Amino acid sequence: MSELRETGLRQLADLLRRREISPRELLFDCRQQIDLIEPQVRAFVTLALERAEQQAVDAEARLRTAVEPSPLAGIPMALKDNICTQGLTTTCSSRILEQFRPPYDATVTARLAEAGAILTGKTNLDEFAMGSSTENSGLFTTRNPWDPDRVPGGSSGGSAAAVAAGEVFFALGSDTGGSIRQPAAYCGVVGMKPTYGRVSRYGLVAYASSLDQIGPITRTVADCALVLQTICGWDPLDSTSAPLEVPDFTEFLNQPIRGLRIGVPREYMGQGIDPSVIHAVRSALTKLEGLGAEWEETELPHTRYGLPTYYLLATAEASSNLARYDGVKYGLRAEGGRDVIAMSRMTRSEGFGAEVKRRIMLGTYALSSGYYDAYYLKALRARSLIKQDFDQALQRFDLLLSPTTPTVAFKFGEKADPLAMYMNDICTIPVNLAGLPSISIPCGFAEGLPIGLQLIGRPFDEGTLLRVANQYQQHTGWHQQRPPMCRKEG
Repeated sequence: MSELRETGLRQLADLLRRREISPRELLFDCRQQIDLIEPQVRAFVTLALERAEQQAVDAEARLRTAVEPSPLAGIPMALKDNICTQGLTTTCSSRILEQFRPPYDATVTARLAEAGAILTGKTNLDEFAMGSSTENSGLFTTRNPWDPDRVPGGSSGGSAAAVAAGEVFFALGSDTGGSIRQPAAYCGVVGMKPTYGRVSRYGLVAYASSLDQIGPITRTVADCALVLQTICGWDPLDSTSAPLEVPDFTEFLNQPIRGLRIGVPREYMGQGIDPSVIHAVRSALTKLEGLGAEWEETELPHTRYGLPTYYLLATAEASSNLARYDGVKYGLRAEGGRDVIAMSRMTRSEGFGAEVKRRIMLGTYALSSGYYDAYYLKALRARSLIKQDFDQALQRFDLLLSPTTPTVAFKFGEKADPLAMYMNDICTIPVNLAGLPSISIPCGFAEGLPIGLQLIGRPFDEGTLLRVANQYQQHTGWHQQRPPMCRKEG
């Protein structure tokens, strides 16, 4: 990888401000890497490089005239393809939206544009963000830069792969049950799910509205703080957006962690977690202890209900949210239906993939007459118990720590059984059910593949997570490792 692509966002911002490099040079550097790597990785659904060239020109003008330009001005980045971009195709990696061009920008898209960031393209995902490997994309499969025979994770697999492969300096993903943190772990990068309500969901194509949250995927924790600073904040267009002041996340980065209390839930360190992952997480704990933090085992007794609770609530919301794709308003319309009902049935049959259909049917069943109380209502109660576990634990501890995933990235086709696939999210799903902030950072390797460490914080306390994660990165080098295909000059 080139020297530029090894440089942090703050350092790049300084170079740009002093005109030692230009946005067009940064974009050219990324284009070289995309030309070299993209045929192997296939992270992008849509490349918008002509548009990016114009944005680079605009960023240069902004940098010449702005008194205090944003640290993201002139920085090439990517968006997961379920985040709306005005006039640029937003497919959700689904045949049903393959030609859809939104008439508006998502709030995060607009905020990054206002900051002067350069959008290089839209990244691949599991269709409608339903999956843990990007194998469920309705368009094509993205590969893990560390091993092209393995998955990059999901559903934000394209975003994580693009960052890990050096194709962009950062990307945004969405996280409903781990879809930022899990691919970040598999690809050896940093991924943060902010507190529910911290980042506007306006313009994020909905999967499960009470769980979805947009967040950054970056190479370092310091970069994550800068991106998070830009996209956070109250939005009147999103009724679930929290009207809270956004702190300066960069101020937390260099604060010492001496005296912080870390809880380690037993439920995340036992059966089903690969021994090599547990070893790496325990080594990380030892490092944090050496930096002055204190840790103790704790319990989250209702964790065992996390998976079934999620797959009832998320699918029920998906059943409702995806009802809008009927062939009438926008997107695919199947030909040959004798009436509107037949046309809608054919459109949904042709446009949705197998996993999306599976989740719609499960959610519709859970909401149907006679089963609502037995399944959906019971899942809501279980969700409350899971949240209570976290609330009680976070009264005793400043944060919680666990593996991000039970294993390293698996091979394509290895998790063909849906239940086996769903188990990849056992460490991340409960966090979404509780609406808490969480970050995944690299903490080791097994079989030459990255391992992720997950930190979980109190509501709207992303600062503490960034503080601990950055101190860990300052004293380790796992985040500096690069995939073999990226070690040659691009």
